[in-house]
Amino acid sequence: MPYEKVGEWAFILGVLIAVIAGVASGALNAVEAGYVTLALVILGLIVGFLNIGDKEIKDFLIAAVAVVLIGTANLTAIPVVGMYLALMVLNISAFVAPAALVVALKAVYNLAAKPTTA
Repeated sequence: MPYEKVGEWAFILGVLIAVIAGVASGALNAVEAGYVTLALVILGLIVGFLNIGDKEIKDFLIAAVAVVLIGTANLTAIPVVGMYLALMVLNISAFVAPAALVVALKAVYNLAAKPTTA
């Protein structure tokens, strides 16, 4: 299976797990929630290593910052579904943050590896 497919499936699986875990948050105990977060972090690392090329670094990092900022919104104030939305966004942030770390390190490496021309 090509690396692109692995990364693509890791992304789809990460988003699905984040959404399902957000909806099913009441049914998860602390240990299970920890395993969900661990799975999201691992999938995020896979996405960061395999899916984001040099041309997409800037766009991905902007999108990752947007996702993390959405997590600061007071979504729990929304009646009925607010808690579930907040937990979904929290899980998506746990998925995106490791990918953003990998991509940011790629960006720093690319900037440091290229000599500047005057």
